[in-house]
Amino acid sequence: MPDDRPYDAIIIGAGAAGMFCAALAGQRGRRILLLDHNSEPGRKILISGGGRCNFTNVGAQAENFLSANPHFAKSALGRFTPSDFIALVDKHRIAWHEKTLGQLFCDGSSRQIVAMLLDECAAGGVETAFGGSSTIEHRDGAFHVGKSSAPALVLATGGLSIPKLGATSLAYDIARRFGHKIVEPRPALVPLTLPVDQALFKELSGVSANVVASVGKGRFREAALFTHRGLSGPAILQVSSYWRHGDAVIIDFLPDLGAGWLRQAKRDHPQQTFRRVLARLLPERLAATLADQLRVEGDLGNVPDRTLEGAERQLSGWHFLPNGTEGFAKAEVTIGGISTADLSSRTMESRRVPGLFAIGEAVDVTGWLGGYNFQWAWASAYAAAQAL
Repeated sequence: MPDDRPYDAIIIGAGAAGMFCAALAGQRGRRILLLDHNSEPGRKILISGGGRCNFTNVGAQAENFLSANPHFAKSALGRFTPSDFIALVDKHRIAWHEKTLGQLFCDGSSRQIVAMLLDECAAGGVETAFGGSSTIEHRDGAFHVGKSSAPALVLATGGLSIPKLGATSLAYDIARRFGHKIVEPRPALVPLTLPVDQALFKELSGVSANVVASVGKGRFREAALFTHRGLSGPAILQVSSYWRHGDAVIIDFLPDLGAGWLRQAKRDHPQQTFRRVLARLLPERLAATLADQLRVEGDLGNVPDRTLEGAERQLSGWHFLPNGTEGFAKAEVTIGGISTADLSSRTMESRRVPGLFAIGEAVDVTGWLGGYNFQWAWASAYAAAQAL
């Protein structure tokens, strides 16, 4: 543990938000101590994006985030944009590329982003201590962490997702001690599980299709993947953030086809079967399963239009009733967290306890899949760093 001279701020959590906040504040001339109970920093960054770190999304804006206060993220996101972070990546000569839907990835490895953040911390003279834990107290207008003290404490320890990487409830526990409310933390961007009565679809494990998946206000067009436990893939991970027990996940298997397409197929190919028509539009195993479920038999020319219309409706609005998720172990992020009600949207500082800040995933701001949560980490870290 570093010596007992006072710091300007102590930052707990050396993930994306914590490291970036430390670097920015240090480069503003602040004396910063960055702590983490893990022995190495940025463990979640390292596994992100399949090891290539989807470090931002060029289209990130407040509408891409969920929070009890949907306006809270606007200030921070508006003052530190994807272009700002891209400029830092370019400064460090890290090659990157854009995938679908504005997602940016390193050409090389996620380790490049961790190395960049550590270099930025070094440039700001940030002192670090990894692999230990200390008690946290607040007295005489200062926060005391072990033998170190500072007038400011930044909570950047993230949420509960992926506990094998060291995720804990520490940020929530500290926030509660200081009178902050916690919005119920739930797994987000997580696969959904299906009950036994929908086991037929589990036999499709490994089959994916481009669909539109919807839950409540969440509606996403991406790939859905059937697994041995239920549903996954980008479209499902996206809607999982909106899903609650009892909600149906509604899937449009053929979003490009308008009303009446099946009757048109009947006129064009009256001697073809429903299953064969579906197999031209969807993966064969999925087409066969859907055809069996819908029980549209015989040549299309012999099937009543009313039956075809009913099949169309089901294919465009298939209801799945998940019985749960695969939990925090498989969740990419946590939805919920430290309530924004008592945080400044401009500085991320507590309205209850001067000098206490919360940033990143620990806060009740959760982004869509595709680099949005990293952008929130950078933006909220920047907001806090300017106030330290």
